[in-house]
Amino acid sequence: MRLLGNLLWFIFGGFVMGLGWWLAGILAALTLIGIPYAVAAFRIGTFSFWPFGREIVDKPGSGEAGRLISLLANIVWIIFGGLWLAIGHLILALVLAVTIIGIPFAVQHLKLAHLSLTPYGKTIVTLRTV
Repeated sequence: MRLLGNLLWFIFGGFVMGLGWWLAGILAALTLIGIPYAVAAFRIGTFSFWPFGREIVDKPGSGEAGRLISLLANIVWIIFGGLWLAIGHLILALVLAVTIIGIPFAVQHLKLAHLSLTPYGKTIVTLRTV
């Protein structure tokens, strides 16, 4: 079922948004200070291509200093790229939510829109099959 979900997702928005994340990563990598942002963008772009069977969770054990650094990094990210990626995910979520079949994909786009605004302090984990 995950394979089918990922294939449909890839066709109906995952490919476009994954490329958008990778483009953001390439642009961030052009500057020395942007390299950590590029790494995160490529990681999330890969997740955006095939999200089903994986989940976004908070990083464990960040501590106060880690949360402060994540907050500052997220603010910079929102200003220079995250807002545009979030808008792209929101537009696709609205388009897909019109149909009953598209609702699960719209929900996934909403999760990715939230991740677009706050990628630092999060990690992507693979869900175990039962």
